[in-house]
Amino acid sequence: MNTPHINTDGNKIAESILLPGDPLRAKFIAENFLTDVVQFNSVRNMFGFTGKYNEKEVSVMGTGMGMPSIGIYSYELITKFGVKNLIRIGSCGALQENLKVYDVIIAQGASTNSNYASQYGLPGTFAPIASYELLSKAVKVANDLNIDVHVGNILSSDTFYDDNAEAHLLWKKMGILGIEMEAAALYMNAARLGAKALSILTVSDNIITKEETTASERQSAFVNMMKISLEMI
Repeated sequence: MNTPHINTDGNKIAESILLPGDPLRAKFIAENFLTDVVQFNSVRNMFGFTGKYNEKEVSVMGTGMGMPSIGIYSYELITKFGVKNLIRIGSCGALQENLKVYDVIIAQGASTNSNYASQYGLPGTFAPIASYELLSKAVKVANDLNIDVHVGNILSSDTFYDDNAEAHLLWKKMGILGIEMEAAALYMNAARLGAKALSILTVSDNIITKEETTASERQSAFVNMMKISLEMI
């Protein structure tokens, strides 16, 4: 089974998959955490790999940036390849002063300024939330690993450069922990298609305090969220 965006050449995709936005982060995870690794996708350089972690089969694949991109990949993974557990591992910009770079956020919910939910024709507003089963597992694993995590609501934004430079302050007032660009679409696809989804994020910068990391650090240094995700599986 192949799609316009995923060509496995007959290689298997596991029922549980980690989904970093950056395909080089997927490659880093495969090379540094998995054994018996086989690459299952390279279409558009969106690298995907399947291997084993503690003898448990797991896949990892990049999704690109934004809700349209993760919407395509997660839809195909669920409907065409039978993936059941989708765990986004990405970076975010923090919106609360107490959050530091490298802090880990587990996204219980994903507010959004996107129109993604309009496709469902719902007579109201849908609240994209994580799978409680995956959420509770992630918190337990983090506690077992002595990794402090923040659990709460994030914002999945369609705009990285917002024309309203103060828009983030309105979301801050609502207790939003951080901003990223993918989780809401992932949560909606999972809800609609009967799969389980969770987003685990590392703070790459704090929009309020101006603390930030480098691009190379975002690619390979955010290991705590990787450990939590893999130990969950």
